[in-house]
Parts: sequence; C-alpha cells; structure tokens
Amino acid sequence: MQSKLSTSPFALTAEGVKQIRVNKATNYHLAEQQFIELLVIDNLDKKLDQEPALKSEFERTLSIAIDVAYQNGSGDRAAHRFLQRVLYRINRLNLFWYDDLRHYTNERSLYLYKVRDLIEAAWQEWELAQINVAALQQLDVKQALIERCAYDLDPPLSDESRYIREQMSEAGYRHLLAIGSFDGLVEGSRLSRILGGAANEVQCTLVRVLLEEYGNGRFSRKHSTFFAQMLDEFGMNTEPEGYFDLVPWEVLACANHNFLMTECKRHFLRYCGGLTYFEVAGPAAYRNYLTVAQRLGLSDAAMGYWELHIREDERHGRWMLDDVALPLAQMYPEDAWELVLGYDQEKLMGDRAAKAVVEAIREAEQSTVCA
Repeated sequence: MQSKLSTSPFALTAEGVKQIRVNKATNYHLAEQQFIELLVIDNLDKKLDQEPALKSEFERTLSIAIDVAYQNGSGDRAAHRFLQRVLYRINRLNLFWYDDLRHYTNERSLYLYKVRDLIEAAWQEWELAQINVAALQQLDVKQALIERCAYDLDPPLSDESRYIREQMSEAGYRHLLAIGSFDGLVEGSRLSRILGGAANEVQCTLVRVLLEEYGNGRFSRKHSTFFAQMLDEFGMNTEPEGYFDLVPWEVLACANHNFLMTECKRHFLRYCGGLTYFEVAGPAAYRNYLTVAQRLGLSDAAMGYWELHIREDERHGRWMLDDVALPLAQMYPEDAWELVLGYDQEKLMGDRAAKAVVEAIREAEQSTVCA
C-alpha cells in the first residue's frame, strides 16, 4: 500500500521518522498528554495559529504512528493504541457526559476535525483492505444476511469462549468487567446518533431497540444500571471510562468505528448491518460470561446484566434482521451489499477485540498469581 504521508499536513522527513522511532513508546505517552492539554485550551484553533509549537510533538508522533500502524505492516500495538486513544478522545465529544461544561470548549474545533480525519482515512483504508469488498458486491444480500444470522446466533465455541467458560478465575472475571464497563456503562449511546430524520418502520424499530437499551426511560431498568450493579458487587469503579487505561486498542477501535458509522449518514447501511451482527451475536457471548459467573458461584447481582441481555438481544437480533436489515436491502437494492460489509466488518473487529480481551485477562491473572 502506498504511503499517504506525502499528502499529510503533519508529514515528516525520513530523519524525523528515525528520531521518533528511537523511543516511540515514551513519545506516544508524551504526545497523548500534550494532546489532552490541547483539548481544554480556550479557542484552540486560534491559539494554535498563534503558537504552532504547542502541537509540534503531538503532530510528529501522530505521523509516525500512522505510518507504523497502517502503512508498513509492522503491527506495532503501541502505535495502534495511541491512535485509537487519540481518536476516541475526539469522538467522545459527540456525547454528553454530565461533567464540566468546559470540557466541550473545542468540540467543533477544525483542528480536531483535521486530526480525526487524518487518522480515520488511513485506518479505514487499512481495515477495508482486510475484507474482499468486490465479492460482497456480488452476493444475494438477503440470503447472505439470513445465513450469517443463522450461523452467528449459536456459533461453535472459540478458544476464547472455552477459556472464559472453563478456566477464567474470579480475578479474570473482574478484569473482564473492568474492560467491559467501557461500553457497558454508556450502552446504546451511539445508536441515538442515527435516529433522527424521516419516519418509517425501520426508524421505529431502531427507536424500539434504543428504548429497551435505556430501560424505556427508567434509570433503574437501563442496561448500564445493571452493569454498574455488577461492578458494585465487587467494589469496583462505576464511573464511565473508569478503567479506560485497561481497554485494548482493539476494543477502542470497535467504539471508534461505531462513532464513524453513526456520524456519517452515508454509512447508514453499514452501521445497520453492523448492529444486526452485534445484536444477533450478543447472546452467545453473554452466555459465556453467564457460564463462568455461575461456575464461580457469584451472586445474581454479579451476573444480572448477562441474563438481561440474553433475553433482550435475542429479540433485538430478530428485529434487526427482519425489520431493519432485510427491509433496507429491499429499499436500497444497488447499495444493499453495504449491509453485509457492515455485518462482516463488525464481526471481524469484534472477534479481534475478543481475542485481545482474553489476552489481557490472562496477563492480569498471571500478574495476580505472581503477586
């Protein structure tokens, strides 16, 4: 794949790249800290025009990270992590967190948009290169969706699933909750970004899914409340993003991908295809988590979220296939293949994230044993 650095506004010379590679891990950390400081500067765009040195270290590291992660195929985890964390810090400004209002000072900054778009362009090209898009365009879309959903509703157990069910310890379960809280405590929020617009049966089904995720407007029944109860049972942090530093880049990538799909209405079909997979495949994953909780003899409060999701997501999966994906395929025959692209991409990224989570759990369990 041809490098895009030559067209980047943050491009480096070969010598600049070499210098940053000397100690990239430290530079990633320092550059992220600089970026965090930029986020809260009053009138950021004007300030950077006056003092461009404020962004210099961040931009140098951003360029090398994009090259390392997406251009040369090195698979450098530190580069992926840095890019996904930066991208997430920008994307999260699209949601309201009931925190200090000053945190949103730069939510419409053109500079932040430029950074976001630069990362997304390289990252999405890299992601799409892993899928045979041309083959998807030749499919009978409705049949492909029906067959995929039938398989993913009750798939064979993967190595990761077997580990969770049969070997994971209570310490590993707590680590699973910590990582899972990243999404579980704000569940359904990104879905809300695509609900506006003309009314029809598809829109109404998506609203029904969101309403159930939000407990039909009752905080005590909202799914995130059940997740918080699981955390409470272990005396863990129930604040959203409380365990952000534990989240693997592969999980962050799933969140950032969903932000992109919901913020760009041109990707509406891809998002609906991805959400179809997410709802259809959810119960199988939650049964794994419920099985380990039962094996460990945990309380009902420590596993209630999984039981709720197994019941509700089985219904949501049927809704998404029958009342969203298939009608959209009928409505957009020329572009319907994008539903399958979204489905397959969500599955690919979800499987990658699941492997990363199990790897992180194994490492956490080993650390506990050694301690």
